[in-house]
Amino acid sequence: MSTVVSAVPFSFPLANSFPNITIPSEQFTIIEETAHGSVPNEAPPPSIQANTLISLQLIAFNELFETAFFTELISNITNNVDGYRIQDGATRSFLLDTLTAIQAQEELHYFNANGALVHFKRPSIQPCQYTFPVSNFEDAIALASTFNDVVIGTLSEVISLLGQDGDDGLIKGVAAVIGQEGGQSGYFRSLQGKIPSALPFLTSSTREFAFSALNQGFIVPGSCPSSQVIDVPIFAALNVLTSGNIAAETKRVQFSVSTESSGWPSDNSSCLSVVYINQQNTPIVEKLENIVVSDNEITFDANFPYDAGTFGNGLTIAALTKSTGPFDSEHAVALATTFGPGLIEIN
Repeated sequence: MSTVVSAVPFSFPLANSFPNITIPSEQFTIIEETAHGSVPNEAPPPSIQANTLISLQLIAFNELFETAFFTELISNITNNVDGYRIQDGATRSFLLDTLTAIQAQEELHYFNANGALVHFKRPSIQPCQYTFPVSNFEDAIALASTFNDVVIGTLSEVISLLGQDGDDGLIKGVAAVIGQEGGQSGYFRSLQGKIPSALPFLTSSTREFAFSALNQGFIVPGSCPSSQVIDVPIFAALNVLTSGNIAAETKRVQFSVSTESSGWPSDNSSCLSVVYINQQNTPIVEKLENIVVSDNEITFDANFPYDAGTFGNGLTIAALTKSTGPFDSEHAVALATTFGPGLIEIN
């Protein structure tokens, strides 16, 4: 387990042998006790659609990342790594108890999704190596809050896909995970001095945006034995250059993309748009302005159309699309995306 932030990639297995644990076993029982609950023991449906298998693969892939993240965060706090020292003893103890339970709960989420894959005779999703772009407790909690928002929005899409594909027998379990992730998000927001519930209706995401964000931000390239198994595209990165949480007001936001990435048209950028997804509302399309091309990157601005009535607090997902729209859903945005997602937290 790494105790020096970003010094070396994080690798599995953990000290308890996760994810290489036999079920049932003493190690598995300890994980359930630590998680304050168990993996569902209801019988799985007799069959599921191929598209549902993709969702289960992505869920398992994400749960490995989350387990890695919280394991390293716990280690950094426990070992008093610079930037992670918590001075108050009672606060530190409660925080570690909370994060340890969350870590175990993420392990059970992985076992639940991966167990379904094995049941339907599909390969297990195996761990990657990971890096985390944070160096202190405050940034780690902010990052956890952001990726939890993406996970919740993506699981909402998974539920919709399950319903469309007739695999409604799995909806209850995914909905239960959304509730658990929501509990985490409220706690992380409270630690940042924010109200626990960001929005009345949380921001939607898609499998494409979630898988791209994981691969762009946290996965060591070439370290994932399961990457080619998951039939979800990985977009080129869209970097949000405007620093910090963005204030709740209309302003300009600066973005960049790499000149080494494919997707930027060589002769005409007028077909490109920045599209914002916020809450459950119709995506908002904005034009690119102030485009500057250098050897390594292309920078540009786009209006950020904050409106308290329709464009609220919390997570906004930005995408650079090869179309000017209009788009009727986040799924339509993902289909037209070439660079993304840019993750913006409105404060």
